[in-house]
Amino acid sequence: MKANYKFSNLCGTVYRQGNVVFTADGNSLLSPVGNRVSVFDLVNNKSFTLPFENRKNISVIALSPDSNVLISVDEDGRALLVNFRKGVVLHHINFHKSVKDVKFSPDGKYIAVTHGAHIQVWKTPNHLAREFAPFDLHRTYTGHHDDVLTIQWSTDSKCFISTSRDMTARLYTLNPVEGFRPKTFAGHKDAVLGAYFSADNSTIYTVSRDGAVFTWKSKGTDDSDSDDDEPIASTSKGPENSNSIINTRWGVFERHYFNQAGTKVVCTTFHASSNLLVVGFSSGVFGLWELPVFSNIHTLSISQEKISSVAINASGEWLAFGAKKLGQLLVWEWQSESYVLKQQGHFFDMNTLAYAPDGQTIATGGDDGKVKIWSTHSGFCFVTFTEHSAPISAVSFAKQGSVLFSASLDGTVRAYDLIRYRNFRTFTSLHHFEVFLWSVQTGKLLDILTGHEGPVSSLAFSPSGENQLISGSWDRTVRLWNVFGRSRAVEPWSVSSDVLAVAFRPDGKEASVSTLDGQITLFDVAEGKQTNVIEGRKDISGGRKADDRVSAANSTSGKAFNSLAYTADGRCLLAGGNSKYVVLYDVREGEGVMVKKFQISENLSLDGTEEFLDSRRVNSAGINVDLIDDRGYESDLHDRMDTSLPGVTTGGDLSKRRYRQEARTKCVRFSPAGRTWAAASTEGLLIYSLDDTVLFDPFDLSIDLTPQTVLDVLTSREYLKALIMALRLSEKPLIQRVYEKIPRGDIRLVVRQVPVMYVPNLLRYVAEHLELSPHLEFDLVWANSLLVAHGRHLKDRSGEYASVFRVVQKQLTECEKTISRLCDENSSTLKTTDKMDIVS
Repeated sequence: MKANYKFSNLCGTVYRQGNVVFTADGNSLLSPVGNRVSVFDLVNNKSFTLPFENRKNISVIALSPDSNVLISVDEDGRALLVNFRKGVVLHHINFHKSVKDVKFSPDGKYIAVTHGAHIQVWKTPNHLAREFAPFDLHRTYTGHHDDVLTIQWSTDSKCFISTSRDMTARLYTLNPVEGFRPKTFAGHKDAVLGAYFSADNSTIYTVSRDGAVFTWKSKGTDDSDSDDDEPIASTSKGPENSNSIINTRWGVFERHYFNQAGTKVVCTTFHASSNLLVVGFSSGVFGLWELPVFSNIHTLSISQEKISSVAINASGEWLAFGAKKLGQLLVWEWQSESYVLKQQGHFFDMNTLAYAPDGQTIATGGDDGKVKIWSTHSGFCFVTFTEHSAPISAVSFAKQGSVLFSASLDGTVRAYDLIRYRNFRTFTSLHHFEVFLWSVQTGKLLDILTGHEGPVSSLAFSPSGENQLISGSWDRTVRLWNVFGRSRAVEPWSVSSDVLAVAFRPDGKEASVSTLDGQITLFDVAEGKQTNVIEGRKDISGGRKADDRVSAANSTSGKAFNSLAYTADGRCLLAGGNSKYVVLYDVREGEGVMVKKFQISENLSLDGTEEFLDSRRVNSAGINVDLIDDRGYESDLHDRMDTSLPGVTTGGDLSKRRYRQEARTKCVRFSPAGRTWAAASTEGLLIYSLDDTVLFDPFDLSIDLTPQTVLDVLTSREYLKALIMALRLSEKPLIQRVYEKIPRGDIRLVVRQVPVMYVPNLLRYVAEHLELSPHLEFDLVWANSLLVAHGRHLKDRSGEYASVFRVVQKQLTECEKTISRLCDENSSTLKTTDKMDIVS
């Protein structure tokens, strides 16, 4: 069993806070999700999460014009400089203040960063060279009297304009210009949220929070005395300069207002080449205006909460919106008035998850009462069920994968048809201490299993198909039921504490039970006796909360596993609980050895990720400043207002209106193939997969075994020898070259002589090749030959090779669906053609 699982993707959360950014080609969208960054490929309909983590939740990100360098800044002003194409962190820097905006210059040579009421411009480090001190401060710009909010560069990268809470915008030059003073654009009555240059640099537009848009143009010397009451951008007459922006004497040309009653502007962006101004309001409405005529193209309500961020791609066709409170991410094509992307995560915590039998989809349930189904291939949610009226407690797929069941705290179990996407059965239970057994086909109650003296916390059917059901309860017992047996006499298995979770091994011969005291107890199902006990309290413990009075080592909270999952081969057991750790145990032959411990998050914005609290965060009154509610100091009235009642916010101390989310894992599950596992955590749906980049498993390497010798052997048509040598080197490009060179007529002969030790790896490679290659019949001949020639060996070790079988089954099923769909289309085309011939 390999344990080199690495973080591969984050689903279930599409946007948390901060700004969304398009790539230079406009085909991909970057969105901050907690302390990570997810990338959504809008053309290929895929998403992935970059592997790095910031210390805290990301507040602002920026991408260089050539899409090589990404900078992400967290809430404390600590930034990471990342090679975007490789996802590798290059450098760290601490700006020592919270950053509101970061912008690369259009030529990519400089980075402008807000720094309180100042602006810092840094030289962009070289992403191809390793330097000791890569960040070089170019200049610091002053002049604003309050926090700077946004920065916008001119197209020639020689100057930039900034906006601030002091209700002004200021124009600065990158390098000192003789006789030039920074120009101030005043006259707004609220904080200025955006300032933009027109395409020809002859006009500047400023947008304020109260919905005012000012158009600034050059003011000639002739009309300077006629409009003394008009605000004029202060300047000094400088020398003749090629940059017209610097030498222009700016003045207000027009004033426009959005006239949206009872709402404020939250975010804006501008597309210079098409003169489009996009504005997001606090009411969840966005508008599209064409400047300078200020004609409203259209206005649309896309959310029930305020729009936190807006972006427009390079072509000006797609608009991206992020809504922080609901976790929504939307991409809107304004010309066709249609959604390119519309995604939303669970509003509250994610409670449970389940893999479909084919491993292609994952179902999740959350505190918001919604059941969502995600594609593991694309990372997107493609269907949401909202029938439940209370938090979801469990989800499970039927054996064939076409039916999904969900249980909720509203007292119902619902069955969903995944072909028609509808709820076709609803089952209602009445008593907490009994197990109800229903028929899905008829909807009738078949049996009630009684015997537990406390609430039943967990259920699991035997995967071996022996009609056995195991149930765990808070009465400190576990019962194994024969569902269709005549006798209802069940001998309970006693455990040391309240049962939190139960799980069957894939062969149905062993069951594991997690209890409140942190133990995992293993039972032999056939004999009904205990085989081993794993003491997991010390393994899962870790992380001190901000309000804890004792250290992490001595804390008793969260030291138990509330979810268990076996690997596909049954050798290892994955366990997670109310902690930042997920633990993998080796449970073969009664062992209980910890193989690896995974930390699901290093986000310091979450409670329970630090082992030791920082004494510098404690004020003179002995109170941790992270626990102080500072929302009353927010500049926006909408952010200062607190309309929630005590007790209605999920989690934490119910007497407080505000609480910090805790790092915890509510559910863990392995995929059917065993190559990936998923965890429903505070951050979202974390997916870990085997790290193929470091997967090097040579068998009999010698000094003479090189890629060149393999090619030489292949040239001499010794196909079997070349294939074995390529498998020994375990290099996929080399294996592919040898594999595709073997003639179709020699496949059966070669397969028959392949040593059994290479058969699983070869079969897995055939399945992977089947997914990407157009040579369908060629791959099917290989798969058929391997299964026929080595079927007995594979069957005898079916448990060991279960992951290989599932990968093969998955690919063959996909091929069958593709071929059947193609045949149906061809049949319809032929029928249509025949009818047309008859008519003619």
